[in-house]
Amino acid sequence: MSAKEKDKKEILQTPKGMRDILPEDYAYYSIIYDKIESIAEYYDFKPIQTPHLEKIELFTTAVGETTDIVEKEMYTLKTKGKDHLALRPEGTAPIMRSYIANGMQSRPQPVLLYYKGSFFRHENPQKGRLREFQQFGLEILGERKGVAEATIIKIFLTAIQELGGKDLIVHINSIGDKECRNAYKKELISYYRKKINHICRDCKNRIKTNPLRLLDCKEEKCQEIKKEAPKMIDYLCQHCREHFKDTLELLDAFEVPYIVDHTLVRGIDYYSRTVFEIFPAPTKEEETKNMEETKGVEILEEENKKIIIKKKESVSALAAGGRYDELGKILSKKEIPASGGAIGMERLISFLKERGVKPKAKKKPKIFFVQLGTSAKFKGFEVTERLRKAGIPISQSFAKEGLSDQLKIASKLNIPYAIILGQKEALEESLILRNMDNRSQDIVLINDIVEVIKKKIK
Repeated sequence: MSAKEKDKKEILQTPKGMRDILPEDYAYYSIIYDKIESIAEYYDFKPIQTPHLEKIELFTTAVGETTDIVEKEMYTLKTKGKDHLALRPEGTAPIMRSYIANGMQSRPQPVLLYYKGSFFRHENPQKGRLREFQQFGLEILGERKGVAEATIIKIFLTAIQELGGKDLIVHINSIGDKECRNAYKKELISYYRKKINHICRDCKNRIKTNPLRLLDCKEEKCQEIKKEAPKMIDYLCQHCREHFKDTLELLDAFEVPYIVDHTLVRGIDYYSRTVFEIFPAPTKEEETKNMEETKGVEILEEENKKIIIKKKESVSALAAGGRYDELGKILSKKEIPASGGAIGMERLISFLKERGVKPKAKKKPKIFFVQLGTSAKFKGFEVTERLRKAGIPISQSFAKEGLSDQLKIASKLNIPYAIILGQKEALEESLILRNMDNRSQDIVLINDIVEVIKKKIK
């Protein structure tokens, strides 16, 4: 293969970690978005769309300079006007920016928003993890109480379950606020310094830069060490403990299945108090094994609630989020209580496919529209619009010109009726309605076609 031919072949390939969404997969995106949007709008969430490009500072300031997203994963560019921009790696910071910039604080609070679209991270591509990926997100801004987190979790669970994804489990934790988190960080750093020779290189850096991320490490040799690490729940101040207790009580009321996961911290600096991730629930075999590996069952004070960690590290979360009361202060010095979360579309689609869930087929057309000649095709738009507005699904073939070729397609598709529009019919404002089974035909005026078809297919 010549160098020129090789270059042409490479041009046809999508960039690494990105892909084309073909019609058969696009159907999954459509049904998921339709389902979640309908539920979100029922709960009074309103749509919002932010730019794909934002100023780099929005993410370095909001997400955190020492996070993996900023240090390793952001796509950045410098424009001809010397602006430093980044393709958005996540959705929450842009939503908060828009909330502040557009004066949404003056609207009735809380403000409930939903968004969808593409996001970009320069990660190592793997199953359910692409460099361009799609998310559906919910954000509640201006609400202090745990009802915000509980509502978002409940909507996500409801949507996934109604799409056919059963057996889900919510992993939830509280990482406190700045006040109580500082004391916990000191204990966590002290614990890990004693294990310094047994942890990975990244964790050695995290001790200095971002100690909470120690609990999010996926390296095998760090897994056992973090199991014995101090637990944030033991260091929560009274306000954070009450907030977490209220949130769990709401999840109980909503009949949401959950476990408290002490190692759950999320990888973004703006989170405070509640953090959560939604996973496929473990099978009975996995649960039994997990119980055997659990050294003990701890009890949450005042709640008598079992706390067992049984997250499978190899399984990716279908949805995740939490509270981010500190983000408003980071961006504007204004206190803006807020909670949010997002569903990873590619992961959810993979999850649904593994469980044999398929998009519902659209109604099979009962009419095939045959158009013969240029003038008929012009008139055909009028007929098509009449049928569309009447809610009558049709099939047609613009590529085929001949009558017999088009009727063959209708026959192969097992469509019971065909309407034929030729040059003569276009002039006479009429159509030929053909029964594909017995080949009988009737002449019908265009003005009457909707009523006649409805009677035929009733």
